[in-house]
This record gives sequence, C-alpha cells and structure tokens, in this order.
Amino acid sequence: MSNRRLAMIAIALVGLAFTIYLLEPILSPFIIAAFLAYIGDPLADRLEARGFGRTAAVSTVFMVFIVAFVLSLLVIIPSLVHQADMFVQRMPAVLAWFQNTVMPAISAWLGLETIALPFDDIKAAILQHWQQAGSAAAPILKQITASGLALVATFANLILVPVVTFYLLRDWDHMVAWIREALPRRVEPKTAELAAECDAVLSEFFRGQLSIMFILGVIYSLGLWLAGIEGALLLGMIAGLSSVVPYLGVIVGLLLSGLAAIVQSGDPLSLLWVTIVFGIGQVLEGMVLTPWLIGERIGLHPVAVIFAILAGGQLFGFMGVLLALPVAAVLVVFLRHLHDHYRSSDLYHRSSEP
Repeated sequence: MSNRRLAMIAIALVGLAFTIYLLEPILSPFIIAAFLAYIGDPLADRLEARGFGRTAAVSTVFMVFIVAFVLSLLVIIPSLVHQADMFVQRMPAVLAWFQNTVMPAISAWLGLETIALPFDDIKAAILQHWQQAGSAAAPILKQITASGLALVATFANLILVPVVTFYLLRDWDHMVAWIREALPRRVEPKTAELAAECDAVLSEFFRGQLSIMFILGVIYSLGLWLAGIEGALLLGMIAGLSSVVPYLGVIVGLLLSGLAAIVQSGDPLSLLWVTIVFGIGQVLEGMVLTPWLIGERIGLHPVAVIFAILAGGQLFGFMGVLLALPVAAVLVVFLRHLHDHYRSSDLYHRSSEP
C-alpha cells in the first residue's frame, strides 16, 4: 500500500473520529437503537424463515422488547428500589455489628486496644441524608422541568430510540447487503470474512454474556431467597450484573450477601448458605453456562477483560465501560488474523544469516 493511500486512510479516520466527537451529544439514542437492532435481528430472521413477512417479524420482535421493558419497570425496578431502601434503613444495624463484634475481634487479634470509630455520627449522617433524599428530588425535578430545552431533548431521545430501532431492525439485512456491495471487489472477500468472524464473536458476547448475567442473577436471587436473606432480588441482580467481569460477581455477591446474612440473623452459620449459593452459581457458570452460551471463540483472557473494562472507563467513561469488551473482542479477531499473516510471511520464516 502506497504512502499516499495510507495518508488518505489516516486522514479519513481522524476526520471520522472528530465528527463522532462533535456529534457525541446526539449519538446515544442511535447507539442504543443499533445495539437493540443487532440483538433482535437473528430473531427476526428466524421468524422470516417460518413464513413471517419482514415487517411482521420486526413488529413481533419490537413488541417483545416493549413487553420486556414494561415488565422491568413494573416489577423489577420497584422491587429493587424497595429493597435498596430497606438496606439503607438497616445500615445502622450493620454499623452497630461492626462496632460491637468486628472491631473488638480485630483489635484482639492485633493485640491492640479497641479501635474507636465515630459509628454514632456515621449512623446519624446516613439516616439524615437518606431522609433528605426525597425532599431533594422535588427541587431537582422542578429545575429539570424549568429547562424546557433539556426536557424536550430528553423526551426526543426517549422517542427516538424505539423509532430508530424499528427502522434499523426492518432494514438491517438491506443495509448489510448495501455495505457489502459498495466494497471494492478486490477487498470484499477478505472484508466479508473478517466481518463474519467479528459478527460471530460479537453475537456470542452480547447474547451469551447478557444471558449469563441474567441467569446468574436469577440463580443468586432464588438461592438467597431460599436461604432466607432479605433483599435477595437486589443482591442477586447486583451479583449477576457484576459477573460481566470474571469472578467479580462472586466476590461482590459474597461480600454483600454475607454482610446482609450476618446483620439479619446474627448467626455465622448463615454465611455457609450464602457460600453454597454462590458456589453453585460459579460451578454452573464455568461448567454449563459459559461453554453453552459463549464457548471459546471470544478468546479473551480474564486479565484482558479486566484491563479492557478499566481502560474503557478511564478513556471514555461509562460508555467506554459498556463498549470495552465488544471492542476488545473485535480487536482479538484482527490480531488473530494479523498473527496468522505474520506466521505465513517471509519475515517469520526467514532464516538468520550465518
């Protein structure tokens, strides 16, 4: 490839990056819509194969999305808010347990005098700020309402997401075919091969990882509920969502659920049931869920997963955290092909001069 062509490609990439930077405030609904369309396209294709028209198939998938969203609003979110409120109300009991049980034990183990911390002030501050949270919501809501432009933009984004999702989902196959047809014939086969492999990897990540997170959340919630832990749904879902990072879900779940079990029952034996619940979930994840739903095609080492998430968050904030693993998975595909090209090149096979 000539230097002129490389320079043109570099300029085009810089221009694209700068354009995305300028348009970043309005890109969120389109990114969310593209993600939903990508997730729903395989289901729409299956319905088409069963005799549905494309519009009917897309409408069916669209209704599934809407029903799932409404159910989450009506069932899961109010329950999570209620249980979060319950945990905050129990926070003084947690601090009292630390003050009366944990701190004396640590002090005795270290051979020090009892460590005194201002637990009473902490408890008073927690209760005061939590009680003020409701009253603080009113002026915030008033300020948001007073800003007509911000309110219009918010509603516009809420309306744009389903509208753009519907049209992207309906025309997804046509857009893919148009892009493939527009590629230069010389590079089309290799580009299509790379795109197919990236699609396979992303499909396994998005659909597989999201399914694993949801299933683990259900398993943890059900197990903690059977163990008699209050707030089982909140704890289980937090652990399930945290499982996007290897072993983080188990660590977070054990810490939070173990603390809740001790505070609620005061019996250290309750930790055994919590450990059993998360042990079963970890075994199912490693031996059943991950091989079944994801497999080995993504090829991301746990250390690479952690680094990708931290790097994405550091560089691009919350959106970087969400996109870190998909981008890393695609990079793995390109690095794999680059490695294969290097292994077959003269540079790799060239013998050293005597």
